[in-house]
Amino acid sequence: MQKHLIASLLALAFAFPASGFAAHSNDTEAQRWNLTDLYANRAAWNADAKNLETQLVQLQKCSGHLGDKISSFKSCLDLNADILKRYARLATYASQFRDQDTGDNEGQDIAQNADIIGSKLEEASSFFRPEILKLGQKKIDAYLNQDKSLAAYRFGLHDILRGAQHTLDKKGEELIASFGMAMNAPAAVYSTLSNAEMPWPKVTLSDGQQVTIDQAAYTKYRASPNRADRKLVFDAFWGKWKEFERSYGVTFYEQLKRDAVYAKVRNYPDSLTHALDGNNIPRAVYDTLVDQTRANLPTLHRYFKLRAKMLGVQDLRYFDIYPQLVSGNFTYSIDDGVKLMLSSVKPLGDDYVNAITKASTARWMDVYPRPRKRSGAYMSGVAYDVHPYILLNYNDDYESVSTLTHEWGHAMHSYLANKHQPFSTADYPIFTAEIASTTNEVLLLDHMLKIAKSDDERLLYLGSALENLRGTFFRQAMFADFEREVHARVDKGESLTGEGLTKIYGDTLKRYHGDKEGVMKIDDVYATEWAYIPHFYNRFYVFQYATSIAAGSMFADEILKSQAGARDNYLNILKAGGSAYPYDLVKKAGVDLASPAPYQAVFKRMNSIMDQIEAIVAKR
Repeated sequence: MQKHLIASLLALAFAFPASGFAAHSNDTEAQRWNLTDLYANRAAWNADAKNLETQLVQLQKCSGHLGDKISSFKSCLDLNADILKRYARLATYASQFRDQDTGDNEGQDIAQNADIIGSKLEEASSFFRPEILKLGQKKIDAYLNQDKSLAAYRFGLHDILRGAQHTLDKKGEELIASFGMAMNAPAAVYSTLSNAEMPWPKVTLSDGQQVTIDQAAYTKYRASPNRADRKLVFDAFWGKWKEFERSYGVTFYEQLKRDAVYAKVRNYPDSLTHALDGNNIPRAVYDTLVDQTRANLPTLHRYFKLRAKMLGVQDLRYFDIYPQLVSGNFTYSIDDGVKLMLSSVKPLGDDYVNAITKASTARWMDVYPRPRKRSGAYMSGVAYDVHPYILLNYNDDYESVSTLTHEWGHAMHSYLANKHQPFSTADYPIFTAEIASTTNEVLLLDHMLKIAKSDDERLLYLGSALENLRGTFFRQAMFADFEREVHARVDKGESLTGEGLTKIYGDTLKRYHGDKEGVMKIDDVYATEWAYIPHFYNRFYVFQYATSIAAGSMFADEILKSQAGARDNYLNILKAGGSAYPYDLVKKAGVDLASPAPYQAVFKRMNSIMDQIEAIVAKR
């Protein structure tokens, strides 16, 4: 009934590997999240986990009796909702406890226990869909009309009825649920191999420093200002992935086969249709995104040419895409970052600003990097009766300010949805989730450009926004293009080896980066990059980053122009949570993601940013 919940929690497993950063000097208790808002300690967590286990036994009594009478129907739905809400709280605590110190055995233990409980929950509640379908539309509507307190479940019930042809009988659903834990092997093997067992290479940089190029070091040194060091790092890192191309090929192929089997079992024509139908997203959204991106690759190529010019490089290579275009001694403490964020979101209104101002001082965040803390950044907002939690690895740079603003966009989405929706419709899918974060990023850029004191500062902000569009729109659209191709092949019964996957990805990589046009040359060994992307183990996930930045850009532009109703239309999406299908919510607010318009707005924005950068560069 709360179909996004478990997916939301599992998505955190695909964030990033543990960091290798030293502790920040300002990493105090006040800058860490307060997990006691969830549970006082592990003992309290264990006690609540036992409560959930007891509820699962009670839930089983509903099996076969869901439609006996309206009172039992409502009590079973209420029980299921309470179980899901309790599990969300348990799983949130377990995830955050583990991620604050990934080397702590207790953290690993509690996270594994939460996963086991989640599998039990799925199995115990698997009877709901087939029994609701057996009751049928007529009886369900009669119940809804008879008891107005069932209104909170209306959307979820109708969504189940919509999927009638794709739902199995009770035994079939129980069987699929029981296979749940066994079917995650590809992702588990990928995670273990890539994070714990890869024999990372060592290189000696131009300054004589010897570095082990693991994932954290690759992320750091690929942006080195020394071009020879960048090439050395790329060659070593991707060369190591190439050595394991066969193994990762087997792992990913098993994932692709799993997705194909699930689509077939549930009577879908292919894996993509199956994935999109979960949120009733039209296939035209995915295809329009890819088609529009392919047709507008000259915009991306313009960026690469500008990058080459600013770096002073004649023959741009793939290892030249990460160095900062502008360097400068610009630092922003976490207090500075919060102040900038609060100023930037003022166009969203006093209620929004007051809420985020109060929340930003309430220890919802774990701010600074430290040894064994999970790297990257994320927001978890499914603990309905508590509040969202944000993980950061703040480094006092502008990128950190942008990430802070991005994650608080997510947090405010969850805050508003939880405030305005009952639990059963509060949780929302990724399709709308990233709109909130990208809208905030656009607002931040607008604010920073208004207060910038020099051209160097403006170049920093514009360059960051430009790189974000490359990484969040074009790169994710490229991933979506690749995913559509490889899933389609396996859906048709074709085999794929690691070498075959590298060939497909390499062709896609070169098309997007203008290899044939002479814009950027890409060495063949770098085409093993597909093996490095964890999101591919969460089918057709990344395209939503691209659609969200398209929608977020349009919403932010309209809000900044003070267009009538623009702010309310946008905030209504956040407040709606998961109470309607995400494509419909966004379209109702004025953005049709199945049409070219929002994607054209992205390309227009990107070209405008490049115009501004070129104007500044021309003055020098």
